[in-house]
Amino acid sequence: MHLSSQSPDEYSDLSFEAIVEQSITGIYVIQDELFVYSNETWAQFFGHSRSEIIGMSLRDLVPPPFIDKSLEMYRLRISGEINSVRYVTPAIHKDGHIVQLEVHGSRMLYRGRPAVVGVGIDVTEQARREDELRQTRNDLQQLAAHINQERERQRALFARELHDVLGGLLASMKMNTQRIMRRVETPELREISTDLMQMTRQAIQSVREMSEELRPSGLDHLGLAPTMQRELRRFAARHSLQCDWLGPSLLQEMNIDRATGIFRIFQEALTNIAKHAQARNVVVRLEQNGEGLTLEIHDDGIGLAPGPYRSDARGLLGMRERARDLNGTLDLQTMPGEGTKLHLSIPTRP
Repeated sequence: MHLSSQSPDEYSDLSFEAIVEQSITGIYVIQDELFVYSNETWAQFFGHSRSEIIGMSLRDLVPPPFIDKSLEMYRLRISGEINSVRYVTPAIHKDGHIVQLEVHGSRMLYRGRPAVVGVGIDVTEQARREDELRQTRNDLQQLAAHINQERERQRALFARELHDVLGGLLASMKMNTQRIMRRVETPELREISTDLMQMTRQAIQSVREMSEELRPSGLDHLGLAPTMQRELRRFAARHSLQCDWLGPSLLQEMNIDRATGIFRIFQEALTNIAKHAQARNVVVRLEQNGEGLTLEIHDDGIGLAPGPYRSDARGLLGMRERARDLNGTLDLQTMPGEGTKLHLSIPTRP
């Protein structure tokens, strides 16, 4: 291929063909599905010499699973349906290993007939690093999911132990204290037994609250929607906020692990509102259809702090990881004067 160009100025002796031959970018021409030109760099990508590449077809250099795509890209450009295209394709090296090439080719006339003239670079190392990064990210996500599952398992175990063992002991103490109160006669002993009864009741209430915090019993006995409503009422009373619930009283049957994940996101969102929003009103909207479940939580607070180091970033990361574990998405919108809106979308089934 002779691609020469002369400039009228001091570069008149500079050969365009020399630039092409010495380019660190691969340059090629394909016509009738055959390589009719290749510079040395393009040939080296495949471990061949220029003379070996000339006359080879795409089928000789592209792995079988990807040849149909490569031929389709070639035909679309030759037919004129698209003028140029850029994509990454695997290619077969002479020694048998696979290299990744990023190519950008356009339709042009070569010796009076349509051809694809293109450039390419070897992105094998970059693709390998991206694959490693992607695998590392997947491993971290799986680890986070495992940690969440193990945390919920431990919470359920501790809640059961608190309720069954410690709760049982306190119940026995309460009964024995009642027996003592029925038998004491002196004012001093009656006062002591009355104080003991009061402390026992407080301890029982504390155990119930800790057990409920570790593992909301409503998820097992009432379902997700009633448990969320009960949590919202407690949240409103605890923080003196106006909270409105817009949603069904019952939902379609849902896997308990998925229900727990959704509830934890809901809990964390309320916690962030209490810590950071300075809100007066909170509206919770829950909807479910055949495809999935959506949850919206809208507060009229000050919104999210700007920048990556905002005070609630850790909570948001945890919620997003839980949403990802459920194959769902979590988005946050904040607008000046309108507070923050959280939108969670979760498929009904895994």
